[in-house]
Amino acid sequence: MAQRRLLVAVFLVAFVGFVLSEMFLNRSARDANPALPPGEDALVTRVVDGDTIQVQINGVSYRVRYIGVDAPESTKQVDCFGLEASAFNQRLVGGQTVRLERDVNETDRYGRLLRYVYLLDGRMVNEELVREGYAVARTFPPDVKHVDRLRRAEQEARQAGRGLWSACSIR
Repeated sequence: MAQRRLLVAVFLVAFVGFVLSEMFLNRSARDANPALPPGEDALVTRVVDGDTIQVQINGVSYRVRYIGVDAPESTKQVDCFGLEASAFNQRLVGGQTVRLERDVNETDRYGRLLRYVYLLDGRMVNEELVREGYAVARTFPPDVKHVDRLRRAEQEARQAGRGLWSACSIR
């Protein structure tokens, strides 16, 4: 009888521990920061360059192209500030869980997901790249949800001479 009570007690403690861990440890990023927009959470598995990442969503790998920005090339050719843009992107998102927000189009012509990408602290990666001078704001309608925000960030970077605005000749 004592063994049975002990077994029931151990089972109850394990069950309560499991329930509590599900409630508190496995919260979504939105629960952790309600300022994040609706979207999917993804793990960044690789930074391809300054405006493209590889992510994993529910065990499936996808390439993601940041909406509304264009960073200098650093893969097939290396443009002015391309390596710096890739390195900054790596510091921002490498190995991180991020929130992906869709606009109108699901993918681009290369099959990459088109998304605004957010750090779990609420900062938009697309905007950070532009604000710090590692990318320029580029609009590709109909994906224009945050165009004003990105243009303001570009104006701020340009006026402050940040990043590529002081290192490169920009057209």
